[in-house]
Amino acid sequence: MSEFKELAELERKIGYEFKNRELLHHAMTHSSYSGGKNYECNERLEFLGDAVLQLTVSKYLFTNMKNLPEGELTKLRASIVCENSLYSFAKRIDLGKYILLGKGEEITGGRDRKSILSDAFEAMIAAVYLDGGDEQSAKMILSFVPDIEALKSGKVRLGDYKTILQEIIQKNPEEHISYKVEEFDGPHNHRTFTANVLLNGQSIGKGSGHSKKEAEQAAAKEAVRLMGYETD
Repeated sequence: MSEFKELAELERKIGYEFKNRELLHHAMTHSSYSGGKNYECNERLEFLGDAVLQLTVSKYLFTNMKNLPEGELTKLRASIVCENSLYSFAKRIDLGKYILLGKGEEITGGRDRKSILSDAFEAMIAAVYLDGGDEQSAKMILSFVPDIEALKSGKVRLGDYKTILQEIIQKNPEEHISYKVEEFDGPHNHRTFTANVLLNGQSIGKGSGHSKKEAEQAAAKEAVRLMGYETD
């Protein structure tokens, strides 16, 4: 199948090569593409992927955050497995590019819809789990989870969000953050700048300000928020 060629690219991005690539194809099949047939779309895989994700993150936090009580562990896990975080994980690897959508969803922007991307990411987790077992699925999941030192810092407060964002993603040295000032307008003494923060070339946050630095901080803050961290 022609779609399988692109899935090989996705495999390289997540660092896992499938023995049965049909599982990954299934994980990338949205219900709008399958004609609403649940057994042909990724909804059942999403159900399993959610459970694998919860268990993997729970074990990771339990092992590494020995001084946190149950309530704090629950809050921290929720910030990692929430839809915003899954959406940011999916954006890192341009997951929308690989999802099979029906024409209606394609036309209405489904390829970048938060719910579709986060669900597909969970379905992909399940596909890795079924194909390679819990060790391989955990390895893939934890490659997206923020560094444990960043997690230990607790609630993110107002401040240098560019540094905070860098700390969150520094676990993966191959990932690269850059900023692009997209546009500006207004009189010379009161210009408004708009900046995009890019992770491996993909936009993960956008913000505005009256200077380039202020716009970049606003973009980084938005990216941190979308990853599930409190910013106020």
